[in-house]
Amino acid sequence: VQLQASGGGLVQPGGSLRLSCVASGVTLEYYPIGWFRQAPGKKREGVSFTSSSDSVPAYAHVVNGRFTISRDNAKNTVYLQLNNLQPEDTALYFCAAGHPTAWAVLDEYDYWGQGTLVTVSS
Repeated sequence: VQLQASGGGLVQPGGSLRLSCVASGVTLEYYPIGWFRQAPGKKREGVSFTSSSDSVPAYAHVVNGRFTISRDNAKNTVYLQLNNLQPEDTALYFCAAGHPTAWAVLDEYDYWGQGTLVTVSS
């Protein structure tokens, strides 16, 4: 099982990016998916979560209203749309698959991608 996150890059404040999490060896449609990020010198934190295509997604307070999580089951991919990016959003972003009882708890995920770097700077 592999998860591959991509789509990161350098963007100016106020800009947008779309991150992708593509899976091989597992059907993401049947897995809850979380997006996490880790800024330099900080702990990894939960950003967003989707348990299924029909569920209401969850967002960390600091990104609510700016980030949107979505699924494309035909492409076995989960996306994270990042809008109105700010310098404090700079981090390595990870996707993870599992069946967490609490979505922001890292230890409850079975599979992790390698991360994609988002840098917000003018």
